[in-house]
Amino acid sequence: MSVTTEPELLGPQIALFEHALRLHQQHPDGVLPRDGEPYPDEKSHRSRPSYRRVRDQRLHGADVAVILDRHFSRPDAQASELVDAFGDVYVPIHRNDHIGAAALRANRERARQTGRWLVRHSTDRKAATVGLALLATDGAEEDIPLIQTIGLLSDHFGPLAAEALQRRRAGAEALMWLADRVAGWGRVYVVEALCRQGAASSRPWLLRHACDGDYLNGYFAGEVATTAHLHEAITDPGAGDDLADHTGRLLRTMADCAGMGMTLEHYPPASAVLAAHAAHIARQPPTMNRYIDAAMIAHNLVAKPPHQCGCTTEQRDRIVQRYLVVLEQPDWREAIRANSSLNSDFFSWFASHVAARLRLGAFSDGTGSDER
Repeated sequence: MSVTTEPELLGPQIALFEHALRLHQQHPDGVLPRDGEPYPDEKSHRSRPSYRRVRDQRLHGADVAVILDRHFSRPDAQASELVDAFGDVYVPIHRNDHIGAAALRANRERARQTGRWLVRHSTDRKAATVGLALLATDGAEEDIPLIQTIGLLSDHFGPLAAEALQRRRAGAEALMWLADRVAGWGRVYVVEALCRQGAASSRPWLLRHACDGDYLNGYFAGEVATTAHLHEAITDPGAGDDLADHTGRLLRTMADCAGMGMTLEHYPPASAVLAAHAAHIARQPPTMNRYIDAAMIAHNLVAKPPHQCGCTTEQRDRIVQRYLVVLEQPDWREAIRANSSLNSDFFSWFASHVAARLRLGAFSDGTGSDER
């Protein structure tokens, strides 16, 4: 079916896609500042009268589906007619069965073209979200750059962008590209999609880059460890520094993410992975990040009962001692003392809680000798 689209932007307000594209051109290899906020429709979005969601979550998206069904029932209806059609309804930002079913009821090519037009030209985030939802029911490879670009506004569009990309044949590569350029909740959505996809090609990335240090990493750290077979990787004698450093971030996160995701208690290889990481950092030169990760892991191990760390008492004590031996080496002490951020709020907390509990010599008064 031939579908007529209207390529001109609507009015003077910039489209959300164009907003994301311009910011990406300024920051091609990094995260957009403030996740791209404020969005171009911020003023109208905030001034719009509030709507009330139906209490039954099973009905969320049903009114959007009604609008789409009505639109697709008219053969001559243009995609631009949908731009202002969703102002009074709740548009879910995650995969939705009602919206997906409406897309599947429509002619496939028409639904695809409508989704493309709404993503590329909508000046309203609701319309753009519906367009992305339409593309998330399809698998056309040529839509990957479009989906990736709107996905850079990841706090809002991340869930559906991740859903759409994981359906594509080249989804793993596309998801890794996006994951390298999003943070916060957007990173959660994309990394979780990579884990669900389970592609062998994404394993090296998951083992070395998934965790960026944000506390929200707690939602997916355990999934990464299991999906990427961390136990096999870190216990390999050939494991490199990049793998060991990322393992430290994973372990630090899993040691203190109760209520978010999988903790060490529910990760069967926890004791073996902890021991392998402790042995590896003993062979590494000191850096601030390595020092902090090792100390935070050791602190969490001594602060909890051993079974909550996936260890027996003997295993836990032996691993903690291995970490402390490294942290008390003179070059490791000097590496952390030389850091210019020691007067920051984080290091004030670190000194009074972590270093004090572990009695780390680098944070003691005077010469820094260990008086334990």
